[in-house]
Amino acid sequence: MGAVLVLGSANTDLTVRAERLPRPQETVTNGEFSSSFGGKGANQALAALRAGAETRLISRIGQDDFGERLAEHLAGSGLPREGLIRDETAPAGVALIGVDREGTNQILVAPGSNKRLSPEDLQRSKHLLSGCSVFLSQLETPLETVQNGLQAARESGLFTVLDPAPSRELPQAIYPLLDLITPNEREATDLTGVRVDSPESAREAGRILLRRGCGAALITLGGQGALFVSADRKEFIPPYSVRTVNTVAAGDAFNGALAAALSEGASLLDAARFAAAAGALSTTRSGAQDSLPNREEIEALARPY
Repeated sequence: MGAVLVLGSANTDLTVRAERLPRPQETVTNGEFSSSFGGKGANQALAALRAGAETRLISRIGQDDFGERLAEHLAGSGLPREGLIRDETAPAGVALIGVDREGTNQILVAPGSNKRLSPEDLQRSKHLLSGCSVFLSQLETPLETVQNGLQAARESGLFTVLDPAPSRELPQAIYPLLDLITPNEREATDLTGVRVDSPESAREAGRILLRRGCGAALITLGGQGALFVSADRKEFIPPYSVRTVNTVAAGDAFNGALAAALSEGASLLDAARFAAAAGALSTTRSGAQDSLPNREEIEALARPY
């Protein structure tokens, strides 16, 4: 048992919902605008918190108007202020999100202060590792900082999880630092060169990730569920049937709930099933952090397992 430590980004999401997403050089009108808080790091930290885990977030946030509101929101939601590093130079991150009537999204991100999260910031925040059992990160902050965080977490005995999003190439040195990697179809395809579009192809990609040094891989397949792959086990996680409204935070809900369950001592498979329920529930609501379910909701949907 222990807390969850999340290293990652924090943004403000500016969202337009429209009948469809624009093609290149096209303008789609009659959309509906909303503003909310997001960023993969903040989303996953709040997802873990709502799923029942004590949670800490290390993030760098500008001191502009967006940043002031964002920092107050995160602290007011229950995340310790000491991990919210304020940046006097760069503005806070902003994401521009388009969502169509089917819930499919396109996202453009101006990272701002997120891209200035440094190994030095991590070193100054290293005391936050104490009392934690799970470390979770993503790739919206500098890769050097993510790798240093994984190394520090591994040295402190934490279970390390990487959500390799947004998709990018990873150095070989990162893979052995991962107890678990959680790519979606696109990310698994980009990382391994295997076209992942089914449980069978996910199994092949998972084997490649294990050969590179990961302890295990949990590959999410959208409406097809997820596949868990380890050295001695391969297990399909069936999807939950829900009415999808917005998929923008499904992966973040999945990873945050996964980390929460692992921090309580759940097995990888039980944690994956709990996470699948959280991810499914998040697609039934609009927004990023507004869509994150609480523990009671997750347990109610996961109970049929």
